[in-house]
Amino acid sequence: MKIYSPAFQEKMPIPEKYTCEGSDISIPLAWEDVPEEAISLALIMDDPDAPAGTWVHWVVFNIPASARGLTEDQPKERNLPGGGLQGINTGRRTGYAGPCPPGGVHRYFFKLYALDCVFPAKSGITKEELLEQMQGHILSKCEFFGTYQRKSSR
Repeated sequence: MKIYSPAFQEKMPIPEKYTCEGSDISIPLAWEDVPEEAISLALIMDDPDAPAGTWVHWVVFNIPASARGLTEDQPKERNLPGGGLQGINTGRRTGYAGPCPPGGVHRYFFKLYALDCVFPAKSGITKEELLEQMQGHILSKCEFFGTYQRKSSR
């Protein structure tokens, strides 16, 4: 399984429009080679370089296994138009929160999981709760990352 973004190359800077210094819209993502036996997918975007510990920017689960990506500018609502549910980020908001590091260059990881089930629709699910529910259900996992440094901290 492979995940990538048509908006930037792996290990390269994330375009400003997807950050707090731009429009703060979600990044377009694409994936391929999902296992045939997968029933759903889950996505977690986080920043392990945050000063107070890993900052979670996006939690999405119950994405149909037939999906091959997410278009940019997903709504910041619980239910996604193409299927899937969004959890809450570290800022306690539903949906995507773009990169906004306080200083220096940070890495933003996009982790995609192929799962053998769907989960009960629960409002306000966190990354930690999702990871706990996924135990024993992960068929495959892949990830990639981009970087970002705010103009004000350059």
